[in-house]
This record gives sequence, C-alpha cells and structure tokens, in this order.
Amino acid sequence: MSFALETIGVSMHFGGICASNNVSLQVQKGARHALIGPNGAGKTTLINLLTGVLRPSAGQILLEGRDITALAAHRRVGLGLVRTFQINQLFGELTPLETIGLAVSERMGAGGDWWRVAGSRGAVDRQIVEILERFHLVDVMQERTAILPYGKQRLLEIALAIACRPQVLLLDEPAAGVPEEERHEILATVAALPRDVTVLFIEHDMDLVFSFSDRISVLVNGALFTEGSPDEVSRDERVKAVYLGEDEVDD
Repeated sequence: MSFALETIGVSMHFGGICASNNVSLQVQKGARHALIGPNGAGKTTLINLLTGVLRPSAGQILLEGRDITALAAHRRVGLGLVRTFQINQLFGELTPLETIGLAVSERMGAGGDWWRVAGSRGAVDRQIVEILERFHLVDVMQERTAILPYGKQRLLEIALAIACRPQVLLLDEPAAGVPEEERHEILATVAALPRDVTVLFIEHDMDLVFSFSDRISVLVNGALFTEGSPDEVSRDERVKAVYLGEDEVDD
C-alpha cells in the first residue's frame, strides 16, 4: 500500500541527544492525522524532518511512495508537501491579496510578473479570489499583513499553504496563540479543507484533536508511543498518564 506520507525508522541525533527515535509513521491518503505528545516529545523535530529543514541521522521519508529523504525543502514543496509554522512565517509588508497572488501566480507559471498579468489571466484571478473567499480574507485583502489580527494572520498562512496546491499539508499548532473569539473561524476553516488534501497536524488543544482527527499518533521522548483512532487513544490509560506527567519544557 502507498501512503500519502510515511517514515521508516527515522531518527535524529543532536550530539548525544536523540530527538527522534526510530519513528515509523504512516499517514493514509485523505487522513486528518493528529500528532500529539507532551512538551519536549519531538513533534516539531519530526515535522522539520518531514519537510527537509533537518536531515535525519537514520531512516527514510516517503511521499506517495517516493523516497524524499535527501531532497531539499523547496523540492518537497514542489512535490506537494507543504507546511505552516507554529510562529507565522509571513511577509508583513505584503497584503493578503499580494501574498496569495504571488503564490498562485508562481505555481501557474506567471511568477514575478503576476501584477502585470493580474486581470488578464482569468484562471489566476479566479483562484486568488476563491482562496481569499474560502479563508475569509476578502474584507482585509488590501491591508498590510503586519497589522492584521492574529487570527487573520493564521488564516492567511494556511491559505498560502493551500495556494501551493499541497497533496500533504502539515499544520504546526494552527490555533496557537489565537484569541478565543477568533479560534472558531480557524477551526471551521481547517475542518472544511478538501479531502484530497491529506492533513498531518500538531496540536495541544485536545478538543480540536478529538473533533477533527480520524487518527492520532502519540510521541513521547522522540519515539512513537502509541497510535489509533480518537476513541482508542482517549481511552488509553497510558496516554492519560503521560499527559498528567507533562513537564514545562517547550517542544
């Protein structure tokens, strides 16, 4: 069987510290797959390995059955593996319209000429508008990103990822730091992502994890501790014990 994303015995060592320990993870096509664990479990390290920010000390990473272990991060994006970050990585001086316009135009071959061709390439314009509408950004599309409410910035980052037409989308705590009154918009938008996009996400909010995911993998000390359906994981006493013993060190 070919999975959307798979790791085989992936390990990552920083000197004498093992941040990822022989992780074999399988993400089904179209899944909503949550990656959870106590602080310091190695969740973000694993995402960095999947996306090419880090090169594993051992093991393989497969995208749609293709070995991408040695590929650079931008090559993985080109193959459909796209991520968001725990802290926004956006261009503060650009507007949402400019940000999405550049991403769509680059993907469709217009690249840096998108301003010149905007309005003359119907397919480009339609996709820009559709993404801005889907992510509730039309009302702020002409505002500088730096001054947008934080919830809108998070929506823009997810919109930017979707503009790249990912096969697999990695979300690193999509609702982290978002005020409560803005969270519902982000959660509803994430839930409405099309099923042809496989989603692997890190999240500490268990309400989001259990309402959104169809499979959960639990990391502890860099290793895969257990995995299963939300119901199976919620009833696992070992998982409860791990979270009750969580320390204060950030991941």
